[in-house]
Amino acid sequence: MYEQVGTVLFQLLSQTLHVFGNKLVPLVGVGESAEALEFVPNSMVVNGLIVLAVLGVIFGIALAIVAARFVVKVDPKVEQVRETLPGANCGACGFAGCMGYAEAVVGNPDVAVNMCAPGKGPVAEKIAAITGKAAAKVEPKIARVFCQGGRSKSNRKFIYTGVMDCTAAVLAAGGDKSCEFGCLGYGTCMRACPFGAIHMSDDNLPVISKEKCTACGKCVAACPKQVIEIAPAAKAVVISCHSKDKGIDVKKKCQVGCIACGICVRTCPVDAIKIDNNLARIDHSKCITCGLCAKKCPTSAIADYLAPRPKASIDPSKCAGIDVCAKVCPVNAISGDLRAVHKVDQAKCIGCGMCEARCPKKAITMVPVVGSAAEPKKEMASV
Repeated sequence: MYEQVGTVLFQLLSQTLHVFGNKLVPLVGVGESAEALEFVPNSMVVNGLIVLAVLGVIFGIALAIVAARFVVKVDPKVEQVRETLPGANCGACGFAGCMGYAEAVVGNPDVAVNMCAPGKGPVAEKIAAITGKAAAKVEPKIARVFCQGGRSKSNRKFIYTGVMDCTAAVLAAGGDKSCEFGCLGYGTCMRACPFGAIHMSDDNLPVISKEKCTACGKCVAACPKQVIEIAPAAKAVVISCHSKDKGIDVKKKCQVGCIACGICVRTCPVDAIKIDNNLARIDHSKCITCGLCAKKCPTSAIADYLAPRPKASIDPSKCAGIDVCAKVCPVNAISGDLRAVHKVDQAKCIGCGMCEARCPKKAITMVPVVGSAAEPKKEMASV
C-alpha cells in the first residue's frame, strides 16, 4: 500500500514539473535555437502554486502515516528515570549519557540503580522506586589530588611558555616539573569538570570541593599525569604523592614528596601502611583514619582530609575502670587506675575512635571540639 502511494505521488510530481518546466524554462535545441515564453500568465502561476500546495498536503499526510506506522515506542519508565537523572551526561555510569543509562536500568535487571555519580543516594532511591529494584546503599566518593608539590614547593626543569594546558605541556619533555609524577598545574582538570568543583590554588594546584564534586571521573580522564583518583570519601587519610623516585631524589625535586622513610609504617596502630616501590601505600580496608601517620610524616606527604576531629569523652557514670581503652590508645591519651574512672587528655587525643570501639561498657563517645588541634591543612580545609 505504502509503495503504491509513493509511486503515484512520484509520478504526479514528475508530470507537474515536466509541464511547468517546459513552459517556464527555455528549450535549447540544435543550432543554438531557443524557445521560451516572453510572458507567463497569472493563471499558470496560480495553478502552479495550487499544485505545489496540494502536493505539500499530500506529502504531509503521507509522512504522518509513515511516522505513525514506524513510531518507536518508549517505555514510560525510561522517560521517568531520564527526568529523574541530573542530565549531566558525564558518562560516569558507564553508559552513553543519561538516556543510555535510563534505558539500561529499566530494561536490564542486572544494571544497578546507584550508578549515577552526580545523583548520589537521592537519585538512586527514586530510580529504585520507579523500576522496582532494591535501592543499594551509595558510598559517597570524591576525586582527590595525589600531589601537593605546587610552584612554591617543587622545582622546574625549564621555563614553559607554550599553551597553558597540562596535555600540551606534557608533550614538552614530559612537562616542566622536575618530578615526572607530579601535577603540572595548568588547570586542564578544572576546565574538564562539568560541575565547577575544581579551582586552582595560588600555588597552581587543583582544589576539589567536596560539596560540588560528583566523582564523575572527567578530571581523572583529563589529567595526563594521572594524579587525580576517585576514592571513597570516608577514606580521608591518603598518601598525597605519586612519586616512585628514591628518597634522596624526591628531596631534590619536591619539599612535600614521600621519601619512603617508613615512619608512617611504624606509627600506624593497625599495620595499614606498607612501602612499595619507594612509595608508602595505605590499605584502606585496614585504615581507621586515625590521622596519626599524617602527624608523624616528616615531609607532610600524607593528607588528612577530615574536618577537625572529635575528641574522646568518658561518661563517669558508665566507666567501670577497665583499662582496655588506655591500652589501645596509640598516643597514651587515656589514664586512670584499675577500677577507677579514667580520664582523657584532650591535648593528646587525636580522635581516632579506637577507645570508643573497644570500650566494653560503651562509656566513651566522640564529641566535636571547637578549635581542635587536629585541623587539616589550610589547603585541604577547602576540599
